Amino acid sequence: MLPPSVVRRLAFTPLLFVLTLLIIVVFPVGYAAAFLIGRDRKRALRLLWFALAWGTRESVAVLQCGLLWIRRRTRDDRHYDVIRRYVAGLYGSAQRRLGLRVEVSGGGAAPPGDRPLIVLSRHAGPGDALLLVHHLMTDYRRRPRVVMKAQLQFDPCIDIAANRMPNVFVTPGGGAAEDIGRLAAGLGPRDALLIFPEGGNFSPERRRRAIRRLTRLRRTDEATRAAAMRHLMPPRPGGVLAALDAAPSADVVFVAHIGLDHMATARDVWRRIPLTGPVQARWWRIPAEEVPGDRDARVGWLYEQWERADAWIGAHRAAVSG
Repeated sequence: MLPPSVVRRLAFTPLLFVLTLLIIVVFPVGYAAAFLIGRDRKRALRLLWFALAWGTRESVAVLQCGLLWIRRRTRDDRHYDVIRRYVAGLYGSAQRRLGLRVEVSGGGAAPPGDRPLIVLSRHAGPGDALLLVHHLMTDYRRRPRVVMKAQLQFDPCIDIAANRMPNVFVTPGGGAAEDIGRLAAGLGPRDALLIFPEGGNFSPERRRRAIRRLTRLRRTDEATRAAAMRHLMPPRPGGVLAALDAAPSADVVFVAHIGLDHMATARDVWRRIPLTGPVQARWWRIPAEEVPGDRDARVGWLYEQWERADAWIGAHRAAVSG
């Protein structure tokens, strides 16, 4: 169970500052020691630099949130500026230190005129949510509202900043559809609601469990279609349907991506840094007028878009491996 916010912030915020200070103090020693590792020294140096950037930038963001609290501006939109600078800093550091390159095609988050967006993305690999938030805030000047796991509140920056802005934290089996609906109902013309319909990071075992669950629930058509998709878990429609009902004027953007999906463990991250290929993403937009109105039709439509994403992922993986 997640501790109360007061407990989390009293425990983990000082811990963040201590760990950041520790990284700063031992950095020269770690930098020198990395040269003794041998052939992996460049990889170790890259991760050491990125850890330093992460700790210092998160600490600065938390301090900026504290300053806004002192000024009694805990609901101020300036928190978006804090998060944008924080995420952009991590993004830039990942480019310099980890070899991150992102290629986005489609441009679906920039529709003509100012209209709210519901963004539905696959969830696979470390940091894909940060990349999405960065592109929404920096490239498209959107104010993201994110549906995320409650456990992320153990991170002080997310805990403090995200709870001061319109977001939803969900727990497994928590039934967050109503909360997502309320979040979508308040979408403004420059807002974007970000949902990961799979409910978690992709893994083959999670995919098999999700298909078995659909079979147990006798949702035969969905189970059959899910089994035919090799690269995605079946979408969970509850939160998506609630968002569509609450924001009927919102366009819907789908995001498929590859490049981070083979980095599921710390060992995978160590082996694949620096990244040798770009993270490729495809965004496509469905105008609100083209979204079906009937519930069953919307579920079928959601699966159609997910099948489109699965086909794109398969084709681009084949092109990369070929």
